[in-house]
Amino acid sequence: MQKSVRFFSLLLLSSFIVLTGCRQVQQNGVVATVNGHPILRADLDKVYNAQLANNPQQQALTTDAADALRLQILHELIVEEIVEQRAAKLGLTATDAEVDAKLSELKAPYTEEQFKQKLQQSAQTMDGLRRTLRRGLTQEKLLNKEINSRITVTDTDVSSYYNQHKAEYNLIEPQYHLAGIQVSAQSAQQVNNLQNNKAAGEDDAHRKIQALKNRIDAGEDFGSLAQQFSENPNTAPNGGDMGFVYETQLKQATDPQTYAAIMKLKQGQTTDIMTVLDPQTHKVAGYVIYKLLSKEAAGQRDLSDPRVQQAIRKQLQDSRSNLLKSAYREILTDEAKVRNFYAEEVFKQMAK
Repeated sequence: MQKSVRFFSLLLLSSFIVLTGCRQVQQNGVVATVNGHPILRADLDKVYNAQLANNPQQQALTTDAADALRLQILHELIVEEIVEQRAAKLGLTATDAEVDAKLSELKAPYTEEQFKQKLQQSAQTMDGLRRTLRRGLTQEKLLNKEINSRITVTDTDVSSYYNQHKAEYNLIEPQYHLAGIQVSAQSAQQVNNLQNNKAAGEDDAHRKIQALKNRIDAGEDFGSLAQQFSENPNTAPNGGDMGFVYETQLKQATDPQTYAAIMKLKQGQTTDIMTVLDPQTHKVAGYVIYKLLSKEAAGQRDLSDPRVQQAIRKQLQDSRSNLLKSAYREILTDEAKVRNFYAEEVFKQMAK
């Protein structure tokens, strides 16, 4: 009987220590631990606030929705920490030299002042950016060694995929690979070009597009000009690349004059300045110059076409890589010792 009482007392004491330890960790600003390594509430809040800043529609979240978002972000931080610990164990943590090289690559298109403005706009510090780059490079090195280096796509795999999806390589109509430089006459529109350059109204937009047309005609690189000055936020970062568009889609999306101008282009040629009208008011919304990068004629693409083989290999490689990465992360998570204090706190508050 005395032994039972002693055992029960020890059990109560151990439970008290665990609960006290949990509260102590929370007081110290730790929301989770991975193999004893803490993940701080400050880091969780930083990612959470950044996500809200980039998604204004999420800024009016209910308390439950906010907790759910934080739990999701924390799960991602836990997995990142697990992966980083694995990389460190294998000696694959990105070096300072690798981080410096990546940072120089990011800074290359900008002046020093422009780069500082980009950091301020993204609410990022240089130290924070370096940590993000190191984490990304480290994960890339680990996944390349543990996964991508083990994936093999054989000629038989390519042939088998082609035979099963042959219809996908039969173009029912021509398609056009286009790039564009767009300037808006609407001063409120946001831009995402390297120069942070925005036309102020219709007259300024016309002057800007004419200057760009002159530079294109003088032989300057279309993609580079698009990156620096185009006001289409979706295509400017990619040198104005709009991807492939089917002929019927192009006809439906453009006015007859623009459609006719594109139809006359040969590969590498550009249109004159085309006026973009607001479909509702029919007033000038901006101006655009198109470039035909390539044209694909209608018909069946054979397996012997190098572009078909390359596309299939990349698709199979990417598909297998994504599958193995998911499985690999789950394996590492199973092997790790994780304590999610924030999840425990949410459960305790809600499940009363």
